[in-house]
Amino acid sequence: MKIEAIRIVVDERERKSGIPDLLRAVGVNLEVKTLPIGDYIVAPETIIERKSIHDLISSVFDGRLFDQCNRLKEHFANPVILMEGNVDEIEHIVENPLVFYGAVSSIAIDFKIPIIPTPSAAHTAKLLISMSSRKEVTRGPFLKKIKKSDDLQRQQLSVLCSLPGIGEKLAVRMLQKFGSPSRTLNASFAELAKVEGLGEARAKKIKQMLEQQSKFKKESNQKTLDN
Repeated sequence: MKIEAIRIVVDERERKSGIPDLLRAVGVNLEVKTLPIGDYIVAPETIIERKSIHDLISSVFDGRLFDQCNRLKEHFANPVILMEGNVDEIEHIVENPLVFYGAVSSIAIDFKIPIIPTPSAAHTAKLLISMSSRKEVTRGPFLKKIKKSDDLQRQQLSVLCSLPGIGEKLAVRMLQKFGSPSRTLNASFAELAKVEGLGEARAKKIKQMLEQQSKFKKESNQKTLDN
């Protein structure tokens, strides 16, 4: 396929990444739109969510990523998460990388969404072109009518899915047992271990993650009158 025949729809918020300029520079037919989900649509059923290393880590720990994955799977047959940047930074940003990789594993295994790493914007642009030029790409409309997500239940599931070892099925069982994310997070080790399919090992990991003091907490060096 000639590069001039390649069509990619890009979310307007991606302008600052520099990737749209790189795509235009080589002659890609680029359409800039406000996309309700995803960042790039490279085929009728293939959508890309691009995340820098920092944004990916942030979205894992605040639960956004799981909600985004749910919506991507709901509307597109072939969603892809693109992780852009130096993966060595993960060790310096995350206090416990195993928690981060547990969430990433859930995306790949439970959601069945591939995660592709690229080192830079230039490589991301090349990957997008490669994905758009595949001969097997099906025909059909790129853009779809997608309602804005305001599903409270899905947001609650997303919060619990961010816990180590917890997929959507276990998150549903936790809500069935405790009633809300708040009560689930405040549950004791013994209560968590009784959730069907969760077990003591997962319960221990969850409590350790929730109760371990974060490195972001600043210790006060101010002396009091009692010192």
